[in-house]
Amino acid sequence: MSQRSSEPDQETSSRPTPANAIGEERILDAAYELLLAIGMRRMTMADIARHAEVSRATLYRRWPNVQAVVAALMTREWTIALVSAFHPDAPDGRTRLVEGVVEVVAKTRVHPLMRKIIELDPEFLTPYLLERRGSSTVAHLALVEEGLRQGQADDSIRAGDPVWLARQIILISLASAVSGPVMAEKDEYTKLDEELRVMLTRYLMP
Repeated sequence: MSQRSSEPDQETSSRPTPANAIGEERILDAAYELLLAIGMRRMTMADIARHAEVSRATLYRRWPNVQAVVAALMTREWTIALVSAFHPDAPDGRTRLVEGVVEVVAKTRVHPLMRKIIELDPEFLTPYLLERRGSSTVAHLALVEEGLRQGQADDSIRAGDPVWLARQIILISLASAVSGPVMAEKDEYTKLDEELRVMLTRYLMP
């Protein structure tokens, strides 16, 4: 009797995990590790599937190619940075927005994912810098626009269309994050951050 009851358990454990039960985070974690190890150009969908211990069919159900996986990975990483950067206990809306933007820029500039892509596969970033907005940029714009509205509501930020103010802030921030290492040594990054803080504060001051 006990032998018969154990058979279903063995059968169940040998079945592959359903595709919809496999967490996206597991696949993105695997892609992150591979990207840091070998770079995006050498990474294949088969590599990601093998490293995440999922089938290629499971992977292709979610993303069509490596570039799409990396785009999803970047969105995840910068969403995490955004969520942790804007502190609710700031004295006013302007301070909260400026400090949040400066913190995100500082983290982006040294983020291992960003540095590896710039080092080995910079062409991946070109469409997002010159041709179209990625989902990360869209999220950044929405968050900055909301921060601008809050600062205007408490009179700590000058009047102006939050949409266009946000776009200018993102343009300045992208330049500091991506090109900062061209302009300063690593131990001088805090100087870049301070100048960005001064620039944004004066730009937004009523």
